[in-house]
Amino acid sequence: MLTSLRRRALFFVNRNARRGAEKIGEAQGLLEAAGFELVEIPSYRPADMTAIICDKASTVDCVIMGGGDGTLNSALEGLVKTKLPLGILPLGTANDLAKTLAISTSLSEACEHIVRGHLRRIDIGRVNEKYFFNEAGCGLSAKLARALSKEQKGTFGVLAVGMSGLQILSDMRPFRAEIRCNGDVLKVRTAHLMIGNGKNFGGWLKSHDAAIDDHKLDLYSLEIRHAWEVVKIIPGMLQGRYVNSPGVRLIQAQEFEVRTSRPLRIDTDGELTTMTPAVFRVLPQAIAIFAHTPPE
Repeated sequence: MLTSLRRRALFFVNRNARRGAEKIGEAQGLLEAAGFELVEIPSYRPADMTAIICDKASTVDCVIMGGGDGTLNSALEGLVKTKLPLGILPLGTANDLAKTLAISTSLSEACEHIVRGHLRRIDIGRVNEKYFFNEAGCGLSAKLARALSKEQKGTFGVLAVGMSGLQILSDMRPFRAEIRCNGDVLKVRTAHLMIGNGKNFGGWLKSHDAAIDDHKLDLYSLEIRHAWEVVKIIPGMLQGRYVNSPGVRLIQAQEFEVRTSRPLRIDTDGELTTMTPAVFRVLPQAIAIFAHTPPE
């Protein structure tokens, strides 16, 4: 259980998240019954999140957030600066970070993770001074982030992501990229570059070759020329294994420098935030989250 010194929490819930508005009362009740004093911020802009967390840091012992991966990402810079631990209530569309950390989408079970007070330290990524929990990508995922409205995600969830993804895939435009990592320089023609930190991304994709606390980032390059070639990588996608998967290049490193033939938008955890050229770095054990440590 959490000690009495760990009972005051800065509390954010994205009421526009897929389940945010309907679950906020239930979450408050569960946490307050467990002894938390919640300092709720009822209205905020994502751009103000860092300032809010830094301003309140001396008066609280942790941050509890309800929403999806984009909501969690908006707090990341503030968490890095203040070193406050994070409790997650997965109320969004994909909830990739929660899946990676085995945090249940059941609200009562998610609250129980926080109440028990076990902290797990995880790595995060940074690209051009923008932080990310799960992934940063250019190509298909950035186009998807631009095309998919918050209303679509809220109404149709992962189905909307899949439908928009298929449409974007059918109109893909491969690009040339230069990748510097591990002392090597690689030149590729790719439809998509994704730099992953965790195991889950996109709401349904998974990588068994990755871990969120291995002090490495995983670069995936989708090297196909035509949309129909994606059928070659479906077995690997379904199994979550990309080593030696046809059409996919997988590289692990602590840092990647990426230059593209034309400037491309980059999304971090599903939100457009920066552009190429870019440097991606892992920040080991940068954040503490209320979650179970997996068995060795």
